[in-house]
Amino acid sequence: MSFQIDPSAIVGDKVFIGEGSKIWANAQIREEASIGRNCIIGKDTYIGSAVQIGDNCKIQNSALIYEPASLESGVFVGPGVIFTNDHNPRAVNPEGTLKSAHDWNATGVKVRKGASIGAGAICIAPVEIGEWSLVAAGAVVTNDVPNYALVVGSPAKQKGWVGKAGHKLVERDDFFECPVTGAKYHLSNGTLEEEK
Repeated sequence: MSFQIDPSAIVGDKVFIGEGSKIWANAQIREEASIGRNCIIGKDTYIGSAVQIGDNCKIQNSALIYEPASLESGVFVGPGVIFTNDHNPRAVNPEGTLKSAHDWNATGVKVRKGASIGAGAICIAPVEIGEWSLVAAGAVVTNDVPNYALVVGSPAKQKGWVGKAGHKLVERDDFFECPVTGAKYHLSNGTLEEEK
């Protein structure tokens, strides 16, 4: 297999790294994580234990992806993005003893195919980010994001729809249209789908 790992990166035991992937300076990939083919893992990125990352993903500098997150293929994660994994975080138990890994159940963020998470966004687990959706920079995601949705703010709210090219769709009489590709999308019962 042909992949690139910067000498300063820390890669744990039983990590799978797909062909063509690049792991940059000071990245840490914990044990049993899986990185697909042709991925880019940026400088100072943290990938938690057993995190699953599909093919052709770009994880930008200083992103923190805590287990048990999973990312499908073609996902973009901007610089400084955080995926949490503890819905009720505490350093200590009620009696004051330091919490260990056995004192809580990790919950994950799931990111579907082609979605993009903008710089500095925080995704509060458990949430699912839909296919081809776009989370704006700095957003705080506390609820699931529908496929193709554009969400912004804190807490993140939907402000429109985006197509596969990542541009906001233009609403026409009975469909939405991508201003870049001309692709048409139809909305039915709150679900947006690309015209076949």
